[in-house]
Amino acid sequence: MKRFRTRLIVALMAIILIVLTVVGLVIGQIVRSLYVEELENSLEREANLSASIAEEREEGNWEALAQNISSQLDVRVTILNETGEVIGETEAESEELDNHFGRPEIEEARESGKGSNIRYSNTLEAELLYYAVPFSYENYTYYMRLAIPVERINAINWLIWGTLIGCFGVALLIILYITTKVTNQLTKPITQATKTANELAKGNFSARAYGSAQDEVGQLTRSINVLAFNLESVTKENQEQQERLETLINTMESGLVFINSRGEITLMNAYCSRVFEEDTSEWLNLLYYEAMDEKEIIKLIQKIFLTESRTSATVQMLHELEVRFFHVYGAPVLGENEELRGIVLVLHDITELKKLEEVRKDFVANVSHELKTPVTSVKGFTETLLDGAMHDEALSRQFLEIMWKESDRLQDLISDLLELSRIEQDYFELNRTRFDMSSTITEALRLLESKAIDKHLLLTSRIDTGIYMDGDEARIKQIIINLINNAIIYTKEGGEVQVRLFEEAEEAVLEVEDNGIGISPEQLPRIFERFYRVDKARSRGSGGTGLGLAIVKHLTDAHGGRIEVHSRKNEGTTFTLRFPKSRNMEEEEFTNS
Repeated sequence: MKRFRTRLIVALMAIILIVLTVVGLVIGQIVRSLYVEELENSLEREANLSASIAEEREEGNWEALAQNISSQLDVRVTILNETGEVIGETEAESEELDNHFGRPEIEEARESGKGSNIRYSNTLEAELLYYAVPFSYENYTYYMRLAIPVERINAINWLIWGTLIGCFGVALLIILYITTKVTNQLTKPITQATKTANELAKGNFSARAYGSAQDEVGQLTRSINVLAFNLESVTKENQEQQERLETLINTMESGLVFINSRGEITLMNAYCSRVFEEDTSEWLNLLYYEAMDEKEIIKLIQKIFLTESRTSATVQMLHELEVRFFHVYGAPVLGENEELRGIVLVLHDITELKKLEEVRKDFVANVSHELKTPVTSVKGFTETLLDGAMHDEALSRQFLEIMWKESDRLQDLISDLLELSRIEQDYFELNRTRFDMSSTITEALRLLESKAIDKHLLLTSRIDTGIYMDGDEARIKQIIINLINNAIIYTKEGGEVQVRLFEEAEEAVLEVEDNGIGISPEQLPRIFERFYRVDKARSRGSGGTGLGLAIVKHLTDAHGGRIEVHSRKNEGTTFTLRFPKSRNMEEEEFTNS
């Protein structure tokens, strides 16, 4: 814009300078012409006056007359007789001068009664303005010629030109100042509009041009501002949509891959790095079959390219020695004319679903098996009694006792299933009170003391008194009974079970330790699963349902507690439960959930 303003100022000043120059030249010539004309008129008057004086003169001392006129008028005076001889001269000796009858001004005066001329004088070696008029003397025609140096005219001419140049210079400076101010005023909105347009071109759509003029430039400024506002609105909306889309893509718990029509990977979200266990950002712009190693996914992509139809498949991938399952859904991306522009893949991890499916199958199988065993026993012994064994009193009593135990086992199993189902319900709530935990553990020990004695086990305890907590006392008692009962079941005769209760910071810590068969490291992650048994024969023989630890885990979580298990095979196991003594938000959220 500076170049435009400079060009505009230069152009205006050039035009003004040309105009001023032309005007100056014209004015200078006019003034010079007027001055020369006025000078000639003055010489004419002076020449006529001098001629009149000469005509009235009685004696003809022309040299004296010429000197007298010259001293009065400050001009060169030359007097010629009728033949053109010089009879009076102020600047030279008359006798030394040649005949002047042929001088241009004399010839013109002889013909028209007056004559003037500007020419070089050999006598004075200078350029002079001559003016000559004839006059009569004793019936003869004489000539009176006056002359002044042209230097006077030139001096006046330079004065005129100097004055004109000075005036025009001042005028030019004033015009330059005014032109600059006006140009700046005119170009300022254009400069702002240009800057705004440049900022818009750079992507800064918040830029605005300022101007209140009502002319075309003002209209241009307002149009640019409207354009900038629209671009800012559209860009902001697109940016928000882009951010929402990027957030959605990068936070979705599924892998998203876009492959263009040339087979190049152009988009992959962050989850893909977890799916493929690689830095998938390096895959961008690579061909899919060069970047990926999974043959099943490559085949699925090729199928979509060939058929241009949606398809899906379940693939397995090895992740850190663990097989994970992914449901891969692929669809073609078609353009306006059904032209294939690429394909999109969505990879969803269904490993947990597969595990849940396996757990469900195992649960159904376990429940069926657990229910089938007592039902089969009851049915078998019933058939035996009906076939005649009922008449044998001793045999009948034995069978009925077995049927009673199996029925009792079946009842316990159903009760534990219902209990676990209630605990897992969303509306399950604890009946919270503040109670003495040491008293609750003491009551649980009394209930199981006889069972430990029957198995010849030493059941000991070390319980700190005065430990209170906010919770459901009945559920805490249920947890304690299940843990101690579990320890009794898996401890051999002559073994020992220890129960400890103490405080750590704001937590009540319950430990149940035994020196029983222990749990192998491979089995530890599964001990809280439904129907899972470390020693199935021992558990079933003792009447266990396989749901005790699952119930313990859920009830502990409901109280906001934590379970730690330390065990070594054939050496024993220690269960450590940590409960917050006061109710906190974590418990509240869990209970309400």
